[in-house]
Amino acid sequence: MAKLKNIVKQLSEKDFKAIYDSLIESNAEKSAYLLKSLRERQLSDNKIMSELEVNANAYYTLRSRLNLKIEEYLMEQLESPRTDVLRKVANINEVLFTKKRTISIATLKKLEKELIDYDLANELTIIYKSLKKLNINSSDYFQYSQLYNRHVAYMLALDKAEDLLADYFKKYGSYLLTGDSTEKMGLTLLMKEMQNVANLYESHRLYVYRSCMVIFHRLFVEQDETATQENAEENESIEDIFAKVQKIFDSYPQDVIYYHINLVYEFLKLEYYNHYKVYRQAEKFYEEVNDATTNLLTNYSTYTFPAQFLISKIERNIRLGTEADLYAEAENVLVDYEPDTTDIPKHVIYTTYRALACYYAGKYEEAAKLINNLLNEVSLKKYPFTLLEIKSLLALHYVLLQDYELFNQLANSIQRQIRMFGKDECENIQLFIKILKIAVSEAKKEKAKKIAAVIPRFAGLKVNYFAPTLLVKLDEALINKLTEF
Repeated sequence: MAKLKNIVKQLSEKDFKAIYDSLIESNAEKSAYLLKSLRERQLSDNKIMSELEVNANAYYTLRSRLNLKIEEYLMEQLESPRTDVLRKVANINEVLFTKKRTISIATLKKLEKELIDYDLANELTIIYKSLKKLNINSSDYFQYSQLYNRHVAYMLALDKAEDLLADYFKKYGSYLLTGDSTEKMGLTLLMKEMQNVANLYESHRLYVYRSCMVIFHRLFVEQDETATQENAEENESIEDIFAKVQKIFDSYPQDVIYYHINLVYEFLKLEYYNHYKVYRQAEKFYEEVNDATTNLLTNYSTYTFPAQFLISKIERNIRLGTEADLYAEAENVLVDYEPDTTDIPKHVIYTTYRALACYYAGKYEEAAKLINNLLNEVSLKKYPFTLLEIKSLLALHYVLLQDYELFNQLANSIQRQIRMFGKDECENIQLFIKILKIAVSEAKKEKAKKIAAVIPRFAGLKVNYFAPTLLVKLDEALINKLTEF
């Protein structure tokens, strides 16, 4: 909420009035009231909720919509000058065929400066191509030929960097569901290739793209203390990278890509502080990312791995003891999200997040339905450990629903597959099923004590693949649920 307050207070009087009038005209009186309260009054959230006569969930939705409205307005202001430049570039041939040579060259030179300011490599190639034509009999021809060739090469480098970025995060999803060392090696090779492409030019855009990958790689792939803290080639810490990227964003305030990709860096900062357990700092970025969850999941998969935020969100709520709030919050935050079953890693994590939110809200039947639908919608044969994890989560819900026949069928199937892989490969799953087997056993004596004896072994385990069983809070409350039947 603090970020939204700061944005509202920093709006110019003209922008504030325009947004306020727009809200009034569209009959969004509550949003207009919220905007005015944040701008002109020092009220607490509870006081504003009371005056608006809304509950916490409705207030959360209201402020998210206001934030979106402000973003849309600011984007319109950003696009105007940029659109004007692009329109001029589109009309270059009209200038070339109707104006004198000196006027055409002057026009192109002015456009060149504006395009450099916006860092529009594609459009610059059009300018240099035209300047080449106009100077074919001049000594400047060679200069513009060189500039044209260089910008074509730079444009291809940018395209390559964007492709590498998208490919990296697609492969990371596969690595997360398998934990396979070959997949990990592939990610490292992609990062090295990105480093090579970025080193071809002194380009702030290539630096921003490269940094998206480098930071994520250090946090989630090379989880070695030295690797995460220092860049072997440039001796650049992650915090230094953040500072440099922010300076780039500040230098190009009208760049639409930077305007949007800033969300990726807010997410990376959140994950950076989570990684080092500096949770107070992490909270400064949580709300901004949380408000944009649907947007992050829908539109940013080629710039980062947005599903990681859902994992971090579960871990945060468990840490704060607010896991019961996940269900209501998921209903609000993800109300407009449309699941994409073609992106299997993201869909698996999204569905698991929804199922765990149901679990912590005591909605076991709904959770079991979500998991069964997932198993029917997508094939997880390529991800055997993830398949076992998902089935183990389903087995937990069968126990809580007292459907012991389905549980025994599923548990026996899981145990057969564990024997095929070996207990050491998926010890957490083996122990999780062992806990559930104790819970449903006919022997009534000391069930709680036996489960409690297994939990410390389970809690100390770590795996390098997505493990929703480790996101189940094995506490006294769960032991009581498992042994009360």
